[in-house]
Amino acid sequence: MRSSLALFLAPAMVAAHGAVTSYEIGGKTYEGYQGFSPVAGAQIIQRQWPDYNPIMTVTDPKMTCNGGTSAPLAAEVAAGSTVTAFWKQWTHAQGPVMVWMYACDGEFTACDGKSKKWFKIDEKGLTGSVLNSENWGTADVLKNLKWTSTIPKTLKPGNYLIRHELLALHQANTPQFYPECAQLKVTGSGTATPPASFLASIPAYAAQSDPGIMVDIYQGGGTSYKTPGPAVWTG
Repeated sequence: MRSSLALFLAPAMVAAHGAVTSYEIGGKTYEGYQGFSPVAGAQIIQRQWPDYNPIMTVTDPKMTCNGGTSAPLAAEVAAGSTVTAFWKQWTHAQGPVMVWMYACDGEFTACDGKSKKWFKIDEKGLTGSVLNSENWGTADVLKNLKWTSTIPKTLKPGNYLIRHELLALHQANTPQFYPECAQLKVTGSGTATPPASFLASIPAYAAQSDPGIMVDIYQGGGTSYKTPGPAVWTG
C-alpha cells in the first residue's frame, strides 16, 4: 500500500516544479524540451535538460545548463531586441528570476559554459520589504508563465548561450535552482563586452551561504533581499 501511495503522489510532486519549454525570438517560436521526455536528435536551440527536478546546491555541475551540453541549432537575434522564455508549468512565488548570457569563443559544439564569462542581462528579486509575499520575480512567472528580456544593444555580435534561472526560496534555508540554456547568434554593430566585475563562473557564481541563496522568508527577520551573483550588465 505504501509503495502504491508513493506512485500515486509522484506526478503531483513532479508537477510542483517547472522549466523553460519554448522561446519567442524575433517573432519566431522555438520549441524546447519537456521534462522526463528527452528527444533524440531534436532540431532545437535549447540544450537538453532531463527532468523538472530542482538543483539543490549552487556548486552542482548541473547548474551550468541543467545538465544540457549541446543543441543542433541556434536562434538569430539582433542586439537590442527581446527574448521571451515560456514555462508550461511553475508553482513557486518566492524567489528571484535571473537571465544570464555567455560568450562562446567559437562554435557551439566547443562552448561548454565552464569559464568565468557568464554575465546577467536581467533579474528581478523582491519588490518591497515582505519576504513572505508574492512580490517576487518568480511570482511573475507563476502568473504569466513567461519572461521577456532585452539583449544589450551594444553587445558584440557572436555566438552566445542564454540561461534562464529561477531560484525558488519557498522552503526555509533550502534553495532550489531551475536553470535552462539555449543558443543564440547575436547580430548587430555593437562592440561592447562586459567588464570583469560583471562576470561569474557557473556553477558557483556565489557561495551556498550567500544571503541571497540561504534564506528563511518566514522567520529570518529580513526586510530586504539582494539577488546573488554580479550586477546586471545592460551594455
